[in-house]
Amino acid sequence: MLEVTPVKAFKDNFIWMLHNPGSETAVAVDPGESAPVLAWLEQRGLRLSAILITHKHIDHTGGVMDLQFAFPGIAVLGPTNEPIRGIKVRVKEGEHPEIPGLQADFTVLEVPGHTEGHIAYFGEGLLFCGDTLFSAGCGGIFGGTHEQMHASLQRIAALPADTRVYCAHEYTLVNLGFAKWVEPDSEAILRREQEVKALLAQGENTVPSILQTELDTNPFLRVDTPAVQAAAERYVGHALGGGAEVFTAIRRWKDREYD
Repeated sequence: MLEVTPVKAFKDNFIWMLHNPGSETAVAVDPGESAPVLAWLEQRGLRLSAILITHKHIDHTGGVMDLQFAFPGIAVLGPTNEPIRGIKVRVKEGEHPEIPGLQADFTVLEVPGHTEGHIAYFGEGLLFCGDTLFSAGCGGIFGGTHEQMHASLQRIAALPADTRVYCAHEYTLVNLGFAKWVEPDSEAILRREQEVKALLAQGENTVPSILQTELDTNPFLRVDTPAVQAAAERYVGHALGGGAEVFTAIRRWKDREYD
């Protein structure tokens, strides 16, 4: 059994803490800050045994060096193709890396697009996807290409529908606002928006989400559906040739007019 606990950082980041009940250790995913992680560990009487990194951005890596200083010798796993200070174990597509202090089997998925070497960790019915897939949205294109991001999202979409998706930011409500632009007649999106507003009003998080929910409401996973394709074609003013072109159109639409 694996417990996953969110630790909040900055304005809207999540650092995910992984822990096997009964163990004295925990693992941090994308610690952009060290102080919230150290406080969480101290409160629970645990020590850090490893860090998992998905990509190079500082709000995901900024706490690594401090945590290595606090826990000498911990394993730091991260992408092979990105310059990240402090990584000790470079992992790549298809590998099942040993994660010290954690009884869990994760497969590395290479999911470039947001950055050129972005990876995700999938296993135990869980997906830690950094900034590739967000709840009701996806990351911007800052290092890779639109075509890469589309392909990465299609890989994620093919995972089991009951996969729990642990993204790294609380963006759900804003993302649903754009989803309504793309599919204004979607009852699934309207229902989800009400659910999300209720959670936030109670001070709760809206992530993790379930992949099936994303398949039903996330426009960036729905580029092959007629409604999303039609919306993208209205935006660009001409016919589009397929899923990658539709994805590129709605990602640029969100970049230019919504974000």
